[in-house]
Amino acid sequence: MHLLTPDQYRQMLAGMGAPGAATRRSFLKGLAAAGGALVIGVHLGPRLAQAEEAAAAPPAPPMPNAFVRIAPDNTVTVLIKHVDMGQGVTTGLPTIVAEELGADWSQMRTAFAPADARLYNNLAFGPVQGTGGSTSIANSWEQLRRAGAAARAMLVEAAARQWGVPADSITVEKGVLKSGTHSGSFGDFAEAAARLPVPADVKLKDPRDFTLIGTKLPRLDSATKTDGSATYALDMRRPGMLTAVVRRPDRFGATVKSFDATAATKVPGVVEVVAVPSGIAVLATNTWAAIQGRDALAGLVWDEAKAEMRGSAELFDEYAKLAKTPGLPAARRGDAAKGLEKASKIIEAEFSFPYLAHAPMEPLNCVIEKTGEGVTIWTGSQFQTIEQAVTAGILGVKPEQVKIESLYAGGSFGRRANPPADYVAEAATILKAIDGRAPVHLVWTREDDIKGGYYRPMFYHSVRAGLTADGKIAGWDQRIVGQSFIVGTPFEAFIIKEGVDGTSVEGASDTNYAINDFRVDLHTAKVGVPTLWWRSVGHTHTAHVVEVMIDELAHAAGRDPVAFRLELLQDKPRHAAVLKLLAEKAEWGGKPGAGKGRGVALHESFNTVVGSVIDVSVVEGRIKVERVVCAVDCGIAINPDVIAAQIEGGVGFGLGAALHDEITLDGGVVEQANFDTYVPLRMSEMPKVEVHILPSANPPTGIGEPGVPGVAPALSNAIFAATGQRLRSLPFRLEDFKV
Repeated sequence: MHLLTPDQYRQMLAGMGAPGAATRRSFLKGLAAAGGALVIGVHLGPRLAQAEEAAAAPPAPPMPNAFVRIAPDNTVTVLIKHVDMGQGVTTGLPTIVAEELGADWSQMRTAFAPADARLYNNLAFGPVQGTGGSTSIANSWEQLRRAGAAARAMLVEAAARQWGVPADSITVEKGVLKSGTHSGSFGDFAEAAARLPVPADVKLKDPRDFTLIGTKLPRLDSATKTDGSATYALDMRRPGMLTAVVRRPDRFGATVKSFDATAATKVPGVVEVVAVPSGIAVLATNTWAAIQGRDALAGLVWDEAKAEMRGSAELFDEYAKLAKTPGLPAARRGDAAKGLEKASKIIEAEFSFPYLAHAPMEPLNCVIEKTGEGVTIWTGSQFQTIEQAVTAGILGVKPEQVKIESLYAGGSFGRRANPPADYVAEAATILKAIDGRAPVHLVWTREDDIKGGYYRPMFYHSVRAGLTADGKIAGWDQRIVGQSFIVGTPFEAFIIKEGVDGTSVEGASDTNYAINDFRVDLHTAKVGVPTLWWRSVGHTHTAHVVEVMIDELAHAAGRDPVAFRLELLQDKPRHAAVLKLLAEKAEWGGKPGAGKGRGVALHESFNTVVGSVIDVSVVEGRIKVERVVCAVDCGIAINPDVIAAQIEGGVGFGLGAALHDEITLDGGVVEQANFDTYVPLRMSEMPKVEVHILPSANPPTGIGEPGVPGVAPALSNAIFAATGQRLRSLPFRLEDFKV
């Protein structure tokens, strides 16, 4: 659902202003409107901004900045600019602040920051507030360290003035300031510190002195998520609110031509039925009535003149034909053709990857309400700036008049972050259709979610790789065919270069293996199925192809797969270190035993290197996944427990895609609808997972996605080791795999 042109997107995003454009005075005005009693607020980038004169604002009890609020009750609240969809940012980000501040973990609290890209932009995205690309910790690392250090310096200065002692005589530990016989809490000095100027330069802790970072602190969100008090969009209720569900066409690209709402309006609780760009919206006093009303719609006629009518088999046939021809150059090193001509052995392989749904546990939903100032949206917002811009364009207001109350999101895996802001835009069109008479809670059912598009694109790879007589890689020629979800979005200008979508080839075109004669081409297919990034984006398919082919080459050369990789990584010490740690912890040198197999994969994504070893066994003629061992280098480990959880979750997510998941089309119609036909990994299938973190002094890198890419290739390689059968295309369907 593209409601705005790319130019309109760019104009609206430009209207949001530069990240550093907010002044202390404008920030105070915004906080005052929200009921806040904050005294200073500055945009903290790589270097601290200088605050305006302290006299520009009246004194107030708490001491904050744009990210930290310290109250007289001694609590420290960190404003979280990213959505927490289970990845643990509401624990990781406060840990960074608490470390530099010298706080006790029991003091720490969190609140989601308002939607304001001028103050809360993602430093990896530019002037956009959003969460994605495993950037939450990485882009906030220095920013929040400086925020915590600045708050600490101001508390120390306030205490020094009150006690009449030198500032350098004061120590701060576990939320207590001390100097000689003097002692006080953060809350004791919050008001006085708030009157001080924010220091332009601060001294950050030496990582060797960290006491919180690197420890397994308990998650701050565990209690509320366990007792049910954490608020998700599905929990939101507003006075007079109507629930809306939408009947969408069965084929992507179709539009509503006519319908009969007579029976639907007779369902108790149904209030109104309206046509919107995406379909037919049924509004009711509760969700069940809305669904029943939607089921009662009759006389549905769709205009399918521009609908996608092809099925999966047809599309794969077209992709395979394209792969036989050269595409646009995505990577060139040496001369792949000449290298292959000199090869003594050639391996050719084809790989296919289906569409994949994101299928988060909380289906898409949001609440939208017209207000005197504009409009307010409650949702697990992953792209606040874009959602503001899109909503403003639909409702004819300014982006700053769109207030977003960010809530916890029950999963996403990329689905809630899409350039058209499809489900938020859909809610806005429904609100507009009823003239804003009531708040609207748009709810997608599980079936809506599975059938609703914005999938991981289908991809097809064709690879020819050769070996020299002495077992070296002689040449590599890879052709990739798939859709682009970047074309026509604000991201096109910096992601697509010379026609090549970087998200389609990442992980292949930039492989870390030293292959001298190397070529990767891309064909970008045009298909009417809406697609989007999916947890680990292009790496979901490129890692599988590269790691399975490397494994095939190793076996063809008569080499151990780990030793073969290490030889190709001689100039990549970071990758080699991960692989060596992995081999040690997985006991790679040992023999798994009869009827068992062990496979390995190594891949870098989002600046994080993850190695995976999977053990499988043949049980009563069928393959069973027994154990997964992972080694990871993600820079400084903020919270090892959260890192392990993300890798474990990535393993489960990756196994689900490898064993079961696919979205297939028949005549353009999606064949899957719920978890009975789009099957997630079952708990009974989840193997034991071990996670080993490589010690590092480098800044943190991404961790939410890198656990996924290595799973399928390591599994494929393990199956080969156990059975001698090579599985390339996904999903594998091990329940049908008889040995």
